Amino acid sequence: MTTVAIVYHSGFGHTKALAEAVAAGAQAIPGVKVSLVPVAEAEAREAELDAADAIIFGSPTYMGSVSADFAKFEEWTSKRWMARAWQNKLAAGFTNSASWNGDKQNTLVQLMTLAMQHGMVWVGLGLAPGFNHSKGSVEDLNRLGASIGAMAQSNGDQGVEGIAQSDFRTFEALGRRVAEAASRWKEESLAQAA
Repeated sequence: MTTVAIVYHSGFGHTKALAEAVAAGAQAIPGVKVSLVPVAEAEAREAELDAADAIIFGSPTYMGSVSADFAKFEEWTSKRWMARAWQNKLAAGFTNSASWNGDKQNTLVQLMTLAMQHGMVWVGLGLAPGFNHSKGSVEDLNRLGASIGAMAQSNGDQGVEGIAQSDFRTFEALGRRVAEAASRWKEESLAQAA
């Protein structure tokens, strides 16, 4: 069984809904078990994170960065860093903001930097950008044109219904990609150990 943990913070419910989309995508891969871990539960679920084959990080973008709650989680991970507990695990990330840009790239870079400091192997989105030509639309996968992780835009005056369905599908694609990569990574590691 390949295990994927999705560690996220959600201030208003948008990031939680997107984390669930990532989980749905990962669970679509046979032999993959997924756990959703709100950052407030991360310390209590430390053993679960340490045992995961892949960890996907998710945070809303507030003021061009991860949320304060996610930053607190990042600092907590220093104990895992000192033990090199997440060395060679796969990692990926996602974010959302109300603005179309919202400086979300900074948040993804922050998530990737966290993973790199832990010695993890980063998995990007792997989708071509959508909605960047005259025949494109907001229904395109990866409509915001991200590459290092998944980005969504959620209207600030709406709840989860303000997130485009294409963003949910993009986040499911990220979950599938990470789960597939983690399954291959685990199989190769087991074969090398034999």
